[in-house]
Amino acid sequence: MPLSDYLNSSKVLGSEYIIENLDQIDSPALVVYPELIRYNVKLALSMLNSEGGTVLRPHIKTVKTPQVATILLRHGIDRFKCSTIAEGEMLAMVEAPDVLLAYQPTELKIERLGLLIGKYPGTHFSCLVDNVRTAEWLSQKFINKPLDVFIDLNVGMNRTGVTPANAEHLVTKIKDLKGIRIKGLHAYDGHIRAMDTVQRQKETDDSYLQASQLRDSLKAKYGLDLDLVIGGTPSFPMHSERAGVQCSPGTFVFWDAGYGNSFTDMKFKWAAILITRIISIIDEHTICLDLGSKAVAPDPALPRVVFPEHPEGEVVSQSEEHLVVKVPDSDVYKVGDVWMGVPIHVCPTVNLYEQIHVVERQRWMDNWTVLARKRMISI
Repeated sequence: MPLSDYLNSSKVLGSEYIIENLDQIDSPALVVYPELIRYNVKLALSMLNSEGGTVLRPHIKTVKTPQVATILLRHGIDRFKCSTIAEGEMLAMVEAPDVLLAYQPTELKIERLGLLIGKYPGTHFSCLVDNVRTAEWLSQKFINKPLDVFIDLNVGMNRTGVTPANAEHLVTKIKDLKGIRIKGLHAYDGHIRAMDTVQRQKETDDSYLQASQLRDSLKAKYGLDLDLVIGGTPSFPMHSERAGVQCSPGTFVFWDAGYGNSFTDMKFKWAAILITRIISIIDEHTICLDLGSKAVAPDPALPRVVFPEHPEGEVVSQSEEHLVVKVPDSDVYKVGDVWMGVPIHVCPTVNLYEQIHVVERQRWMDNWTVLARKRMISI
């Protein structure tokens, strides 16, 4: 669906997005709404086949803040994924019980992982492997206190991971290493982006089948009773209905216009909104906002942001500090007017902000530090 049709059909910001003291927030800024975060978390939990033992292991890469991680913990979520040592440390700082570093470490990062485990003994850490060399490095490092590892599977993303066809051979090579224990399988199917739910179901069934057949085979041959961490946000509605898996979406916590447009079957709400202002009226049909590529993720193609209350605006260009927008008549706007935008890709947008503004009861109440945007916190 074109973004313009998506916005015109269903999305106008309602009273839950009002900020009475908006004039006190400088722009550009990213604001978050804890009540909407809690709504999204509860919705995700309600989608799980909990009777079948399926649980949520959310990826923290989107939110990167201790306060949001604490909200997740308070909703009974006790397992997490992260991509960086800093994200892992942030989770340990809020006493997350179980953290999977969903990123295969090289030698220096293995050293940092060891320091992280030593500093935060209350958090159980694990990581991914997809080759013998990394497994041997990990085994050497953790020979005195074995580390749990998950076999990273390539089920179609073609980014990292061993193919399911070759995974059993890898297991035979590393299962007897003294410094690691094979804890589970990790199957990220981020390549699945079908908007049609029937097609997406078919594709997610395929990724699940690849991983689950391997899990069954490894149990039969080696007695390994393995966890299965599977999926991201697009495939979450399908995997959440299965039994005995750990689902690992991340974007659902804040949501964004990209996924909202592509996956209308999911009813999450935007919990992170961009604040920007008109800084110049260029001509009768063109205005400029202070929302450059340093303020919203530049990785998707333009428009990169949508303005639900201004669907008439057409983003035509962007530079580091400026966003140029075509409008039917610039006379209806004035310099200083505030526009509220929804990022198309929220994860790297959050990473651009040192702090996010917290809005509760329709007022800006606090700022939260985006602690894990750092490459290093203390380790």
